[in-house]
Amino acid sequence: MVKLPKMYFMFKTEGNVHQIYIYDDVKESGSFNWNTWQYDESKTSAKYFQKMLEEIPEEGTIELYINSNGGSYKEGTAIFNQLARHKAKKVGYVDGVCHSIAFTILQACDERIMGEGTCALIHNPWVATAGNAEQLIQEAEKLKAMEDSCRCLLMKRAKNITEEEVKEMMQKETMLSPEMALQYGFIDRIEERGLQESGETMQAAGSLKEIRDSLMNKEFQKELEEFQNYTNHREPEENVSMMDAFFNIFS
Repeated sequence: MVKLPKMYFMFKTEGNVHQIYIYDDVKESGSFNWNTWQYDESKTSAKYFQKMLEEIPEEGTIELYINSNGGSYKEGTAIFNQLARHKAKKVGYVDGVCHSIAFTILQACDERIMGEGTCALIHNPWVATAGNAEQLIQEAEKLKAMEDSCRCLLMKRAKNITEEEVKEMMQKETMLSPEMALQYGFIDRIEERGLQESGETMQAAGSLKEIRDSLMNKEFQKELEEFQNYTNHREPEENVSMMDAFFNIFS
């Protein structure tokens, strides 16, 4: 039986469209090679990614396909910046999962698209470490700085959400459906739905609260007017108790 090679980054060109697949965890080093007693080159590192970008002309189009659980903050952030600097048009597709730093990489694309049934995950960076009290405090301070940087990249194009809300979502480790990611501006459309329908969905999601509040205010005013007309014909003492009961409905 022929053993197929594991897919990491796959790079292929069709005309002026250059397709890159991130189908593994993002990491600096590959597996340990017991034959050479060295680590193999990682095919999901920033260094390997840069080699591929060098082969793509500025007038070309990059199609980035992602199915990754994330990985190294350092490597992923470098990939984000390499991709953002490249002059080619960049279209990012989420084929399966786009978790952690992989979702940050997606944000470097000019157009960000999630497929049906896919998901994304945003969370604060974490690390496994050891050391004395001072060293652990220093490591925590580094993580705090990483949190701010990750949140900043997500907020660049976010919509209908505040930075405090994103901060809370990252602390809770929030899983995003395509609809949620679209609502918050983390993607531009959902695949197979088209630009117009996705835009209408996001607009509807953004204005839903306003519509609901408007309806509630109108209904409240109507009920209040009817109640005031009714109480005008009641005794004062009875009016007080009924007014209390009316406002208790909304407490």
